[in-house]
Amino acid sequence: MGAWVYEGMLLFAVVFISGWLFSTLGQMRDAMDARRPLLQAFLFIVFGIYFAWFWSRGQTLAMKTWGLRVVDKTGLPITQRRALLRYLLCWLWFLPPLAAMAPFKLSGGESAVVVLGWVAVWAILSRFHPQRQFWHDAFAGTRLVPSAPLSR
Repeated sequence: MGAWVYEGMLLFAVVFISGWLFSTLGQMRDAMDARRPLLQAFLFIVFGIYFAWFWSRGQTLAMKTWGLRVVDKTGLPITQRRALLRYLLCWLWFLPPLAAMAPFKLSGGESAVVVLGWVAVWAILSRFHPQRQFWHDAFAGTRLVPSAPLSR
């Protein structure tokens, strides 16, 4: 989970640069612009490219820092296709609570409690997997293993 939090901090830079590029080229004037759903879709694609590229090479920067590597079930590096599948399945950390909250007008604090509550439940559910791995990894046919940073 430490690598996950660190990854979030690193993604801030990716969001900042990608959002700036999209906003500049799209001439968005404010965050409530009608093109906001397009920005969100653009960021979803940018994140997919980011993760698929790094995971297919074994590690993101956060994973290097925390000594983790993503591999397939046999211990080999994953393909970009499997990395993309893993990226899509990683959204199980967030989509269920976001979908459940969609019909309701919750405050920011209430939304945070619902999302963080689901994240905690999803993390605890890994204890019920036979190898104690996260379920998105099990579904994607991947796993996280301890590793020193991969060198060139």
